[in-house]
Amino acid sequence: MSQFTTTARTTAAAARPHLIALHRAVVGLLFACHGAASLFGVLGGAHGGGTVAVGTWPGWYAAVIQLACGVLVVLGLGTRAAALVASGSMAYAYFTVHQENALFPLQNGGEPAVLFCWAFLLIAALGPGSFALTGRRE
Repeated sequence: MSQFTTTARTTAAAARPHLIALHRAVVGLLFACHGAASLFGVLGGAHGGGTVAVGTWPGWYAAVIQLACGVLVVLGLGTRAAALVASGSMAYAYFTVHQENALFPLQNGGEPAVLFCWAFLLIAALGPGSFALTGRRE
């Protein structure tokens, strides 16, 4: 192996926990914003305006999961569990809301659900990375 390859691998290994943390923070923040928009009408509101009525299934519960899990993932508290719940909620959303409209996410408007599902599954598998408030790797 060349010295360049060795240096690149060492640098990548050192950066890995920080990149995982950055991925965790960005995905969690975007997810929390979806929940806040639906629950409080901020950032354009739910589906372009307004809020989701309290207790309506599944929209209100999905918004609570989005806000709570998004915040937990951003902070790095219970990251793996929160990410797994978030991933599952997006899988549920895809298969119950989007899949019935067409086969592929591009056709049925399910790209955000699929992307969030897989992004959170990755976070659940890799853990919080660095800068998590748990103070340790989960």
